[in-house]
Amino acid sequence: MDYVSALVPPVVMAAFFIALVVTIVKSQGGANKAKEDAAVDAVIARAEAARQHQK
Repeated sequence: MDYVSALVPPVVMAAFFIALVVTIVKSQGGANKAKEDAAVDAVIARAEAARQHQK
């Protein structure tokens, strides 16, 4: 029975890691992608405007 108690933590951690990766992959794209892209574009535009203003 010692081998079971030794294997449970790595198996549980592996399952959580796989679930995390699946969640991250599924959250890429879709409706959220447009919002995220717009937010990134706004930050980049703001940074470029600030840089142009300093020159």
